[in-house]
Amino acid sequence: MTNDSPLHRLLLDNLTTATLLLNAELRLEYMNPAAEMLLAVSGQRSHGQFISELFTESPEALHSLRQAVEQAHPFTKREATLTSLTGQMQTVDYAVTPIITRNETLLLLEVHPRDRLLRITKEEAQLSKQETTKLLVRGLAHEIKNPLGGIRGAAQLLARELPEEHLKDYTNVIIEEADRLRNLVDRMLGSNKLPSLSMTNVHEVLERVSSLVEAESQGRITLVRDYDPSIPEVLIDREQMIQAVLNIVRNAMQALSAQNDLHLGRISLRTRTLRQFTIGYIRHRLVAKLEIIDNGPGIPADMQDTIFYPMVSGRPDGTGLGLAITQNIISQHQGLIECESHPGHTVFSIFLPLEQGAASHEP
Repeated sequence: MTNDSPLHRLLLDNLTTATLLLNAELRLEYMNPAAEMLLAVSGQRSHGQFISELFTESPEALHSLRQAVEQAHPFTKREATLTSLTGQMQTVDYAVTPIITRNETLLLLEVHPRDRLLRITKEEAQLSKQETTKLLVRGLAHEIKNPLGGIRGAAQLLARELPEEHLKDYTNVIIEEADRLRNLVDRMLGSNKLPSLSMTNVHEVLERVSSLVEAESQGRITLVRDYDPSIPEVLIDREQMIQAVLNIVRNAMQALSAQNDLHLGRISLRTRTLRQFTIGYIRHRLVAKLEIIDNGPGIPADMQDTIFYPMVSGRPDGTGLGLAITQNIISQHQGLIECESHPGHTVFSIFLPLEQGAASHEP
Protein backbone atom coordinates (compact mmCIF):
# COMPACT_ATOMS: atom_id res chain seq x y z
CA MET A 1 0.00 0.00 0.00
CA THR A 2 1.55 3.27 -1.05
CA ASN A 3 2.33 6.09 1.34
CA ASP A 4 0.62 8.69 -0.88
CA SER A 5 -2.88 7.60 0.23
CA PRO A 6 -3.09 8.50 3.93
CA LEU A 7 -6.87 8.96 3.75
CA HIS A 8 -7.34 5.48 2.24
CA ARG A 9 -5.14 3.97 4.95
CA LEU A 10 -7.06 5.88 7.65
CA LEU A 11 -10.36 4.53 6.33
CA LEU A 12 -9.08 0.95 6.20
CA ASP A 13 -7.51 1.22 9.64
CA ASN A 14 -10.88 2.18 11.13
CA LEU A 15 -12.94 -0.51 9.43
CA THR A 16 -14.36 -3.21 11.71
CA THR A 17 -14.09 -5.67 8.79
CA ALA A 18 -10.80 -7.58 8.69
CA THR A 19 -9.08 -6.47 5.48
CA LEU A 20 -5.87 -7.78 3.90
CA LEU A 21 -4.04 -6.78 0.73
CA LEU A 22 -1.90 -9.38 -1.06
CA ASN A 23 0.47 -8.89 -3.97
CA ALA A 24 0.59 -11.10 -7.07
CA GLU A 25 2.84 -13.57 -5.22
CA LEU A 26 0.21 -13.86 -2.45
CA ARG A 27 2.45 -12.07 0.04
CA LEU A 28 1.05 -9.60 2.55
CA GLU A 29 1.21 -5.93 1.62
CA TYR A 30 -1.17 -4.60 4.29
CA MET A 31 -3.62 -5.67 6.98
CA ASN A 32 -5.80 -3.40 9.08
CA PRO A 33 -6.12 -3.61 12.90
CA ALA A 34 -9.32 -5.68 12.61
CA ALA A 35 -7.38 -8.31 10.63
CA GLU A 36 -4.52 -8.21 13.16
CA MET A 37 -7.02 -8.91 15.92
CA LEU A 38 -8.73 -11.68 13.99
CA LEU A 39 -5.49 -13.49 13.10
CA ALA A 40 -3.64 -12.55 16.32
CA VAL A 41 -0.60 -11.29 14.39
CA SER A 42 1.16 -7.97 13.86
CA GLY A 43 0.68 -6.45 10.41
CA GLN A 44 4.04 -4.71 10.55
CA ARG A 45 5.95 -7.86 11.46
CA SER A 46 3.96 -9.97 8.99
CA HIS A 47 4.60 -7.69 6.01
CA GLY A 48 5.89 -9.71 3.05
CA GLN A 49 4.88 -13.06 4.50
CA PHE A 50 3.23 -15.66 2.28
CA ILE A 51 -0.50 -16.06 2.92
CA SER A 52 -0.14 -19.60 4.29
CA GLU A 53 2.33 -18.28 6.87
CA LEU A 54 -0.49 -16.15 8.32
CA PHE A 55 -3.28 -18.71 8.31
CA THR A 56 -4.31 -21.90 6.56
CA GLU A 57 -7.61 -22.85 5.01
CA SER A 58 -8.52 -25.66 2.62
CA PRO A 59 -5.93 -26.94 0.07
CA GLU A 60 -8.11 -25.55 -2.72
CA ALA A 61 -8.01 -22.03 -1.25
CA LEU A 62 -4.46 -21.33 -2.43
CA HIS A 63 -5.32 -22.47 -5.95
CA SER A 64 -8.40 -20.21 -5.97
CA LEU A 65 -6.30 -17.21 -4.89
CA ARG A 66 -3.76 -17.85 -7.66
CA GLN A 67 -6.59 -18.14 -10.19
CA ALA A 68 -8.02 -14.83 -8.94
CA VAL A 69 -4.64 -13.18 -9.68
CA GLU A 70 -4.26 -14.78 -13.10
CA GLN A 71 -7.83 -14.29 -14.29
CA ALA A 72 -8.70 -11.12 -12.29
CA HIS A 73 -11.84 -12.91 -11.22
CA PRO A 74 -13.41 -12.09 -7.83
CA PHE A 75 -15.00 -14.77 -5.68
CA THR A 76 -16.62 -15.28 -2.29
CA LYS A 77 -16.36 -18.26 0.02
CA ARG A 78 -18.86 -18.99 2.80
CA GLU A 79 -18.23 -20.71 6.12
CA ALA A 80 -14.56 -21.39 5.55
CA THR A 81 -12.45 -22.61 8.45
CA LEU A 82 -9.29 -20.59 9.08
CA THR A 83 -6.55 -21.92 11.33
CA SER A 84 -4.26 -19.24 12.73
CA LEU A 85 -0.60 -19.65 13.68
CA THR A 86 -1.66 -20.23 17.29
CA GLY A 87 -3.86 -23.15 16.20
CA GLN A 88 -7.12 -21.28 16.80
CA MET A 89 -9.84 -22.31 14.34
CA GLN A 90 -12.46 -19.81 13.18
CA THR A 91 -15.43 -20.02 10.85
CA VAL A 92 -15.45 -17.08 8.43
CA ASP A 93 -16.89 -15.78 5.19
CA TYR A 94 -14.38 -14.04 2.94
CA ALA A 95 -14.52 -12.12 -0.33
CA VAL A 96 -11.58 -11.81 -2.71
CA THR A 97 -11.45 -8.84 -5.08
CA PRO A 98 -8.62 -8.45 -7.65
CA ILE A 99 -7.29 -4.90 -8.00
CA ILE A 100 -5.44 -4.30 -11.27
CA THR A 101 -2.63 -1.72 -11.08
CA ARG A 102 -0.02 -0.64 -13.62
CA ASN A 103 2.54 -3.09 -12.28
CA GLU A 104 0.61 -6.09 -10.98
CA THR A 105 -2.71 -7.52 -9.82
CA LEU A 106 -3.34 -7.20 -6.09
CA LEU A 107 -5.90 -9.14 -4.09
CA LEU A 108 -8.15 -7.49 -1.52
CA LEU A 109 -9.43 -9.94 1.10
CA GLU A 110 -12.39 -9.00 3.28
CA VAL A 111 -12.88 -11.50 6.09
CA HIS A 112 -16.09 -11.66 8.12
CA PRO A 113 -16.00 -13.87 11.23
CA ARG A 114 -19.02 -16.13 11.48
CA ASP A 115 -18.31 -17.42 14.99
CA ARG A 116 -19.31 -14.10 16.56
CA LEU A 117 -22.55 -13.90 14.55
CA LEU A 118 -23.41 -17.51 15.31
CA ARG A 119 -22.72 -16.90 18.99
CA ILE A 120 -24.85 -13.74 19.01
CA THR A 121 -27.70 -15.63 17.33
CA LYS A 122 -27.39 -18.48 19.80
CA GLU A 123 -27.23 -16.06 22.72
CA GLU A 124 -30.30 -14.16 21.51
CA ALA A 125 -32.23 -17.40 21.23
CA GLN A 126 -31.05 -18.43 24.69
CA LEU A 127 -32.07 -15.10 26.25
CA SER A 128 -35.42 -15.17 24.45
CA LYS A 129 -36.11 -18.67 25.74
CA GLN A 130 -35.00 -17.60 29.22
CA GLU A 131 -37.44 -14.66 29.18
CA THR A 132 -40.27 -16.89 27.95
CA THR A 133 -39.47 -19.41 30.66
CA LYS A 134 -39.47 -16.65 33.30
CA LEU A 135 -42.94 -15.51 32.24
CA LEU A 136 -44.18 -19.10 32.28
CA VAL A 137 -42.67 -19.76 35.71
CA ARG A 138 -44.06 -16.54 37.15
CA GLY A 139 -47.55 -17.36 35.90
CA LEU A 140 -47.25 -20.91 37.21
CA ALA A 141 -45.90 -19.67 40.55
CA HIS A 142 -48.89 -17.35 40.98
CA GLU A 143 -51.29 -20.20 40.31
CA ILE A 144 -49.45 -22.49 42.74
CA LYS A 145 -48.78 -20.09 45.62
CA ASN A 146 -52.36 -18.91 46.02
CA PRO A 147 -53.85 -22.40 46.64
CA LEU A 148 -50.81 -23.34 48.74
CA GLY A 149 -51.57 -20.45 51.10
CA GLY A 150 -55.15 -21.65 51.41
CA ILE A 151 -54.08 -25.26 52.00
CA ARG A 152 -51.59 -24.20 54.66
CA GLY A 153 -54.12 -21.95 56.42
CA ALA A 154 -56.79 -24.66 56.37
CA ALA A 155 -54.29 -27.17 57.85
CA GLN A 156 -53.47 -24.76 60.67
CA LEU A 157 -57.14 -24.21 61.46
CA LEU A 158 -57.79 -27.94 61.32
CA ALA A 159 -54.89 -28.57 63.73
CA ARG A 160 -56.55 -26.33 66.34
CA GLU A 161 -59.81 -28.34 66.16
CA LEU A 162 -58.27 -31.80 66.40
CA PRO A 163 -59.19 -33.57 69.68
CA GLU A 164 -56.00 -35.62 69.94
CA GLU A 165 -52.41 -34.30 69.80
CA HIS A 166 -51.02 -37.17 67.70
CA LEU A 167 -53.45 -36.33 64.88
CA LYS A 168 -51.59 -33.06 64.41
CA ASP A 169 -48.75 -35.06 62.84
CA TYR A 170 -50.86 -35.26 59.69
CA THR A 171 -51.59 -31.54 59.57
CA ASN A 172 -47.90 -30.84 60.23
CA VAL A 173 -47.05 -32.90 57.13
CA ILE A 174 -49.48 -30.77 55.07
CA ILE A 175 -47.99 -27.55 56.43
CA GLU A 176 -44.36 -28.67 55.91
CA GLU A 177 -45.01 -29.85 52.36
CA ALA A 178 -46.84 -26.63 51.52
CA ASP A 179 -43.85 -24.67 52.83
CA ARG A 180 -41.47 -26.84 50.83
CA LEU A 181 -43.40 -26.24 47.63
CA ARG A 182 -43.57 -22.50 48.31
CA ASN A 183 -39.79 -22.37 48.84
CA LEU A 184 -39.27 -24.33 45.62
CA VAL A 185 -41.43 -21.86 43.69
CA ASP A 186 -39.56 -18.93 45.25
CA ARG A 187 -36.25 -20.46 44.15
CA MET A 188 -37.61 -20.93 40.63
CA LEU A 189 -38.56 -17.26 40.50
CA GLY A 190 -35.12 -16.21 41.68
CA SER A 191 -34.17 -13.25 43.80
CA ASN A 192 -35.84 -9.89 43.10
CA LYS A 193 -33.00 -8.14 44.87
CA LEU A 194 -30.89 -5.91 42.63
CA PRO A 195 -27.13 -6.61 42.65
CA SER A 196 -25.12 -4.61 45.18
CA LEU A 197 -22.28 -3.64 42.85
CA SER A 198 -18.75 -2.81 43.96
CA MET A 199 -15.29 -3.06 42.44
CA THR A 200 -14.14 -6.61 43.20
CA ASN A 201 -11.18 -8.78 42.30
CA VAL A 202 -12.61 -11.83 40.50
CA HIS A 203 -9.88 -13.98 42.02
CA GLU A 204 -11.27 -13.24 45.49
CA VAL A 205 -14.53 -14.77 44.28
CA LEU A 206 -12.76 -17.85 42.90
CA GLU A 207 -10.64 -18.26 46.01
CA ARG A 208 -13.75 -18.16 48.19
CA VAL A 209 -15.35 -20.84 46.01
CA SER A 210 -12.11 -22.86 46.12
CA SER A 211 -12.04 -22.86 49.91
CA LEU A 212 -15.66 -24.08 50.04
CA VAL A 213 -14.97 -26.81 47.47
CA GLU A 214 -11.85 -28.02 49.26
CA ALA A 215 -13.80 -28.25 52.51
CA GLU A 216 -16.73 -30.11 50.93
CA SER A 217 -14.61 -32.53 48.89
CA GLN A 218 -12.13 -33.08 51.74
CA GLY A 219 -9.24 -33.04 49.29
CA ARG A 220 -10.60 -35.87 47.14
CA ILE A 221 -10.85 -33.67 44.03
CA THR A 222 -7.83 -31.93 42.52
CA LEU A 223 -8.41 -28.19 42.23
CA VAL A 224 -6.26 -26.35 39.69
CA ARG A 225 -5.92 -22.55 39.65
CA ASP A 226 -4.82 -20.84 36.44
CA TYR A 227 -5.23 -17.10 36.99
CA ASP A 228 -4.28 -14.06 34.96
CA PRO A 229 -3.10 -11.62 37.67
CA SER A 230 -3.33 -8.65 35.30
CA ILE A 231 -7.16 -8.69 35.26
CA PRO A 232 -8.42 -5.44 36.82
CA GLU A 233 -11.25 -5.29 39.34
CA VAL A 234 -14.77 -5.87 38.04
CA LEU A 235 -18.01 -4.10 39.01
CA ILE A 236 -20.01 -7.01 40.44
CA ASP A 237 -22.05 -8.16 43.42
CA ARG A 238 -19.46 -10.29 45.22
CA GLU A 239 -21.91 -12.55 47.08
CA GLN A 240 -24.09 -13.18 44.04
CA MET A 241 -21.06 -13.97 41.88
CA ILE A 242 -19.78 -16.43 44.50
CA GLN A 243 -23.18 -18.12 44.37
CA ALA A 244 -23.13 -18.22 40.55
CA VAL A 245 -19.67 -19.81 40.35
CA LEU A 246 -20.35 -22.14 43.27
CA ASN A 247 -23.47 -23.54 41.55
CA ILE A 248 -21.35 -24.53 38.55
CA VAL A 249 -18.50 -25.98 40.62
CA ARG A 250 -20.88 -28.01 42.78
CA ASN A 251 -22.47 -29.45 39.66
CA ALA A 252 -18.98 -30.44 38.51
CA MET A 253 -18.28 -32.05 41.90
CA GLN A 254 -21.50 -34.05 41.72
CA ALA A 255 -20.68 -35.18 38.17
CA LEU A 256 -17.21 -36.25 39.27
CA SER A 257 -18.58 -38.10 42.30
CA ALA A 258 -20.46 -40.40 39.90
CA GLN A 259 -17.13 -41.68 38.57
CA ASN A 260 -15.56 -44.79 40.00
CA ASP A 261 -12.37 -43.11 41.23
CA LEU A 262 -13.13 -39.69 42.68
CA HIS A 263 -9.42 -38.97 43.22
CA LEU A 264 -8.95 -38.74 39.45
CA GLY A 265 -11.45 -35.88 39.35
CA ARG A 266 -10.04 -32.46 38.47
CA ILE A 267 -11.67 -29.02 38.43
CA SER A 268 -9.77 -26.09 36.92
CA LEU A 269 -10.53 -22.43 37.55
CA ARG A 270 -9.03 -20.26 34.81
CA THR A 271 -9.20 -16.52 34.14
CA ARG A 272 -8.25 -14.58 31.04
CA THR A 273 -9.05 -11.28 29.34
CA LEU A 274 -10.51 -10.92 25.86
CA ARG A 275 -10.51 -7.82 23.68
CA GLN A 276 -13.29 -6.61 21.41
CA PHE A 277 -15.77 -9.20 22.64
CA THR A 278 -19.47 -8.96 21.82
CA ILE A 279 -22.19 -9.68 24.37
CA GLY A 280 -25.61 -9.34 22.78
CA TYR A 281 -25.37 -6.36 20.45
CA ILE A 282 -22.76 -4.60 22.57
CA ARG A 283 -19.06 -4.90 21.74
CA HIS A 284 -16.83 -4.46 24.78
CA ARG A 285 -13.21 -3.43 24.48
CA LEU A 286 -12.24 -5.69 27.35
CA VAL A 287 -13.99 -8.54 29.18
CA ALA A 288 -12.95 -10.97 31.88
CA LYS A 289 -13.40 -14.64 31.03
CA LEU A 290 -13.85 -17.06 33.93
CA GLU A 291 -13.73 -20.75 33.04
CA ILE A 292 -14.76 -23.69 35.21
CA ILE A 293 -13.38 -26.87 33.62
CA ASP A 294 -13.85 -30.44 34.80
CA ASN A 295 -12.87 -33.86 33.47
CA GLY A 296 -16.16 -35.53 34.39
CA PRO A 297 -18.46 -37.61 32.17
CA GLY A 298 -19.83 -34.53 30.41
CA ILE A 299 -23.36 -33.29 29.79
CA PRO A 300 -25.56 -35.48 27.57
CA ALA A 301 -25.85 -34.00 24.08
CA ASP A 302 -29.65 -33.93 24.22
CA MET A 303 -29.53 -31.74 27.35
CA GLN A 304 -26.92 -29.19 26.33
CA ASP A 305 -29.44 -26.78 24.79
CA THR A 306 -31.71 -26.82 27.86
CA ILE A 307 -29.35 -26.96 30.85
CA PHE A 308 -30.09 -23.34 31.81
CA TYR A 309 -33.85 -23.98 31.99
CA PRO A 310 -35.43 -24.31 35.45
CA MET A 311 -36.22 -27.87 36.54
CA VAL A 312 -33.84 -29.41 33.97
CA SER A 313 -31.33 -31.69 35.67
CA GLY A 314 -29.20 -34.66 34.72
CA ARG A 315 -29.43 -36.13 38.24
CA PRO A 316 -32.43 -38.00 39.62
CA ASP A 317 -32.23 -35.99 42.86
CA GLY A 318 -31.44 -32.64 41.21
CA THR A 319 -33.80 -29.64 41.29
CA GLY A 320 -32.47 -28.14 38.06
CA LEU A 321 -32.37 -24.65 39.57
CA GLY A 322 -28.63 -24.07 40.07
CA LEU A 323 -27.72 -23.19 36.48
CA ALA A 324 -30.94 -21.20 35.96
CA ILE A 325 -30.05 -19.07 39.00
CA THR A 326 -26.47 -18.72 37.74
CA GLN A 327 -27.63 -17.51 34.33
CA ASN A 328 -29.98 -15.00 35.95
CA ILE A 329 -27.13 -13.60 38.07
CA ILE A 330 -24.77 -13.32 35.10
CA SER A 331 -27.50 -11.63 33.02
CA GLN A 332 -28.04 -9.06 35.79
CA HIS A 333 -24.33 -8.21 35.46
CA GLN A 334 -24.70 -7.68 31.67
CA GLY A 335 -22.54 -10.76 31.21
CA LEU A 336 -22.79 -14.02 29.32
CA ILE A 337 -22.46 -17.68 30.23
CA GLU A 338 -21.73 -20.47 27.76
CA CYS A 339 -21.11 -24.20 28.02
CA GLU A 340 -19.23 -26.69 25.88
CA SER A 341 -19.15 -30.32 26.89
CA HIS A 342 -18.08 -33.74 25.72
CA PRO A 343 -17.06 -36.80 27.74
CA GLY A 344 -13.98 -36.01 29.82
CA HIS A 345 -14.10 -32.25 29.25
CA THR A 346 -16.80 -29.75 30.27
CA VAL A 347 -16.21 -25.98 30.20
CA PHE A 348 -18.50 -23.32 31.60
CA SER A 349 -17.34 -19.85 30.48
CA ILE A 350 -18.50 -16.65 32.17
CA PHE A 351 -17.85 -13.34 30.39
CA LEU A 352 -18.02 -10.10 32.39
CA PRO A 353 -17.48 -6.60 30.93
CA LEU A 354 -14.44 -4.86 32.41
CA GLU A 355 -14.94 -1.44 30.86
CA GLN A 356 -18.50 -0.37 31.52
CA GLY A 357 -18.17 2.93 29.69
CA ALA A 358 -16.22 1.61 26.72
CA ALA A 359 -18.89 -0.43 25.01
CA SER A 360 -20.33 0.16 21.58
CA HIS A 361 -23.38 -1.26 19.84
CA GLU A 362 -22.85 -3.68 16.98
CA PRO A 363 -24.47 -2.66 13.69
